[in-house]
Amino acid sequence: MTTVSIKEVAARAGVSPGTVSNVLNRPAKVAPGTRERVRRAIHELGFVRHGSASTLRAGHSRTVGLSVIDIGNPFFTEIAAGVEETASERGYAVILGNSAGSRTKEERNLRVLAEQRVRGVLITPSDQDLARLDRLRERGISVVLVDHPGHRPDQCAVAVDDVAGGRAAVAHLLAGGARHLAYVTGPLTIRQCAERRQGALAALETAGLGPDRLKVVETAAMTARAGERAAGDLLRDGLPEAIFCANDLLALGVLRTLLQAGVRVPDDVALMGYDDIDFAAASAVSLSSMRQPAHQLGRTATELLLDECDNPGTHAHQHIMFQAELVARESTR
Repeated sequence: MTTVSIKEVAARAGVSPGTVSNVLNRPAKVAPGTRERVRRAIHELGFVRHGSASTLRAGHSRTVGLSVIDIGNPFFTEIAAGVEETASERGYAVILGNSAGSRTKEERNLRVLAEQRVRGVLITPSDQDLARLDRLRERGISVVLVDHPGHRPDQCAVAVDDVAGGRAAVAHLLAGGARHLAYVTGPLTIRQCAERRQGALAALETAGLGPDRLKVVETAAMTARAGERAAGDLLRDGLPEAIFCANDLLALGVLRTLLQAGVRVPDDVALMGYDDIDFAAASAVSLSSMRQPAHQLGRTATELLLDECDNPGTHAHQHIMFQAELVARESTR
């Protein structure tokens, strides 16, 4: 099989080889009509560019890395969809890594991304120590934090205000009459879990209630199975009037165990999740939740990353904070 060259694509499309290169590497700089003509020629001729050669010439590839802490959580799956959609529109591919909340695994994934000479990295860090990300930046790899607030003026970040989200969730449970609550959460070393707890305590304080009104049940993972075990502990120790879960997967596990035990939700116990994944509305008792704009998080973070990659001289670093939205359904009063 004969290898098709850029010159042949250029001849078929009636443009210069440089224009073909721009379509491959900087499509936004080419007029839409010309871009479509070149892409049609690429398709007709079956052209495949030599990725490793172009990477060596440029010092980086047309790929970006995405590292999340739990790809099994539909919230992160939706973030990944927003990232891939936006990257594809700009001519980039995405390499996905799942840290599973492990710093060791995360660091291994970041080394692989650096070896692949990715143009930039989008990351939801596994912990609060972000110094390791400086090693990527020293290699010329741009980094944007996803679902994590920024604290540095020289780095972009896109996040949701989890303190405000936790406050709104518990305020809703208090408005329904609950005065003794439980917070079922993953490890409090995870920033989102800790900040949602902080917001929950703030809502109690506003209502004139002390922190002793919130029983914290910490789990090793943020899965439905972990939620089932947490609900079992609460059934054994005595149920509160309302349960706030740090994500919907935990809440769905709690709900399953409560229903199996004959507990009426919300008559006996009100239940609130966080993320508003698709399964929340479809559960046996539709789940109240705090909706996060996951797809928009992914798109916005990728737009910031690619702007920094493609326009380093004019790029302005931004810290963008979204707000979670209360979605009340059957599981709360």
